[in-house]
Amino acid sequence: MSKIENYLFPGGLHLLARWQSGDADAKRELTEIFDAAIAGDFDASFAVAVPANEIHATASVHMLALAVLHDLYGIESAEYYKTDAWRYVRANLTVCRLLGVKKLYVTWALYAFTCEPLGQKMMYPDRFPPGCDPDEPLINKDNWRDLDTPDFTTSVPKAIDDIVRVTEELTGLPPLLQISAPYSFAADIYGQEPLLGDVVHDPDNVNALLDHLADKVLGPWMDHHIETFPNGWIELSDASGSPFFIGAENCKNMAIRAIQYMIKDKPYADRIFDNNYRGDFVSQVKKKPRGSRRRSSRAETTGGISLLELTDLKVSVCPKFIMRLEADKVDVSFYADQSIQRNLPLTAGIGSPEIDRNSIGDLETAKLRITDFARSYVESIKRVCETIDLPEDNFVMDPWPSHVYFEDVNAQSQFELVELILNEVKKGGTFQTKSKPSMKN
Repeated sequence: MSKIENYLFPGGLHLLARWQSGDADAKRELTEIFDAAIAGDFDASFAVAVPANEIHATASVHMLALAVLHDLYGIESAEYYKTDAWRYVRANLTVCRLLGVKKLYVTWALYAFTCEPLGQKMMYPDRFPPGCDPDEPLINKDNWRDLDTPDFTTSVPKAIDDIVRVTEELTGLPPLLQISAPYSFAADIYGQEPLLGDVVHDPDNVNALLDHLADKVLGPWMDHHIETFPNGWIELSDASGSPFFIGAENCKNMAIRAIQYMIKDKPYADRIFDNNYRGDFVSQVKKKPRGSRRRSSRAETTGGISLLELTDLKVSVCPKFIMRLEADKVDVSFYADQSIQRNLPLTAGIGSPEIDRNSIGDLETAKLRITDFARSYVESIKRVCETIDLPEDNFVMDPWPSHVYFEDVNAQSQFELVELILNEVKKGGTFQTKSKPSMKN
């Protein structure tokens, strides 16, 4: 019988690399592993938490798990995401174990899944996650006020509830709902370009739309989650509302403002976080006079607010930890310093382009570069862990991503680079903490 313990790091990664290269023996071996995983043979392994005083990594792997199940069993996207929560969760957790990622984290195609319950036309490719049909947005300026609260006990919301429930049962992690934040939600069902046009020319309409989505859809969805899972958490995602796409000022006045509005009176507000705003570097770009700006596909590409002010804003909607994403392009030392000053843990993200095998021109150069970056991340995280008043469980049994976070691992990831990063994580070893009681609710 296959045992997941037989594929401890880096053995599982090497098997995935052989499978990725088309090795028939690797495919047979991987089939045996996933046969056992889907049957529940590895469930005991998924309940083992990472040590609290150890540098660790976590990853979003749902696209890689889809690619594996499609290749091994012919399972296509809609079936994968929506029909069998046990298979879905076990496949994702098994991929985590094969990668050598100890901190478990289960997510899904959350932007698409947030939109589908409202009736947005979707696209479900066979081997790739679903997405909204960009040619048929659900709403426009004339009809968005007609949107009402969907039924959260059927269809996609039920599939999410099932995934969340199974994840909690297998891992012990508190139930985590992942949905879009108001701005990204609006961008998907209104259209990115029309919304950007309104950001520039009709900002009052944008804010009214965001508040409507908060009041009628996202707020009630969060309420449903907490009613169903009283110990639950909520992760909002708002990449489209990032400074990189709409500018730091619009991020402040629209995207983050909408989250602040939505969570203001929620009794569980301290269990809501949005950690994927990206492009902090734009806050360091000198703002140009309005008349000198060229027309752009982005609403605003300059800063207008300082990096420290932007950090304050991000912490207001992600109060439990500091996140540094690859697209921020600001040295990790800034985030480590901010973590220490604010007494918050630090997470450093590895962007999917950094490990995408199709984006790498010179692999040997990429190996040197990624090793240096990973080492600096681990050193910074360790410094933070040994300096702040870290909770005694170091958040290892909380649901958010932590320490080194692979923002996306998929079938096109270069597993040699993943291995180098995880080598640096492993070298980080253990650390001594200034312990305090857990911050769990």
